[in-house]
Amino acid sequence: MAKIGKAVFPVAGLGTRFLPATKASPKEMLPVVDKPLIQYAAEEAEAGGATQLVFVTGRHKRSIEDHFDKAYELESELASAGKQKLLEIVQTILPSHVNCIYVRQAEALGLGHAVLCAKPVVGNEPFAILLADDLIRNDYKGVVEQMAEVYERTGASVLSVEEVPPDETNKYGIVETEEQPDGSLRVISIVEKPAPEVAPSNLAVVGRYLLTPKIFDMLEQTAPGAGGEIQLTDAIAALLKEEVVIAYPFEGKRYDCGSKEGYLEATVEYALTHPELGESFRNYLKDLDL
Repeated sequence: MAKIGKAVFPVAGLGTRFLPATKASPKEMLPVVDKPLIQYAAEEAEAGGATQLVFVTGRHKRSIEDHFDKAYELESELASAGKQKLLEIVQTILPSHVNCIYVRQAEALGLGHAVLCAKPVVGNEPFAILLADDLIRNDYKGVVEQMAEVYERTGASVLSVEEVPPDETNKYGIVETEEQPDGSLRVISIVEKPAPEVAPSNLAVVGRYLLTPKIFDMLEQTAPGAGGEIQLTDAIAALLKEEVVIAYPFEGKRYDCGSKEGYLEATVEYALTHPELGESFRNYLKDLDL
């Protein structure tokens, strides 16, 4: 069974919910304590076995490329000042065996189109997709690694899912599943943002996918939907007719950092467990007169 060596990061979105902060800086570069969201996602992919990180970018996302690039002037300044710890942090943002590849999505034509843009790089291999604004914390084993284990066992595409409040199904892709003899959940159908009264379940797909390359065939045949966008959900619905797809209730806590509230929750909770800041920040919160 092939290992999952490639991970795709669709990062061409405009991040309008965080304006004006995202007017000139990508939402994926918003920091949670001392790391940008995109770095958390990249580290999760690398821990799951990915050695090629494919970023599908837009014209205003240059800072993502700069973040993962070598910073000669900064490194020289830190070395001259004897700031060895900070120098090591800058030099080890990603391990040396991991390569970053950048593909331009010229038009914002949806998540499905963004994934299709990565086809020339991904080729005929299974690959992971990570949406950086879904920050998922599991200090033992990241979600990509968990999903890779499911793929190694089944050879099937895997969707990370979690239960959401029934009245929030209209915010997610919702799956209908059927439990298999081995305990896994086979996806029977998937619907994009159904109203609560017609949703097949409250099991929502959240920002991690592990897909076989067959998805590219489905995406090329998927007609644009509302707003002229090619929906990844529609392509997955077509894939269900060709291959087995597994819904995987991942282990970990998800923070919806695409929303201001979720982003603030992540910032507070990550700060509370930060090795340098945790204790003092906890004391600060206790002392607040709320």
